[in-house]
Amino acid sequence: MKAIWTVLQEVYGLFVEDGSLAVILLLWIGVLAFVIPRWPGGAAWHAPLLFLGVIVVLLENIWRSAHHKR
Repeated sequence: MKAIWTVLQEVYGLFVEDGSLAVILLLWIGVLAFVIPRWPGGAAWHAPLLFLGVIVVLLENIWRSAHHKR
């Protein structure tokens, strides 16, 4: 049973290494779920808003990790 638990922890660690990154990305997707239906301009802005938000979150996480390791 301990081996199964260890394997599950390792798989979880592969996908969610930084918990704050996962939480912020989920929050961004949640915000977009409420904002996008009310966004003027139609569906043309849905994907770019998601993409730009994810890029900003990833860059911030990289910056924070780089400064934390110094």
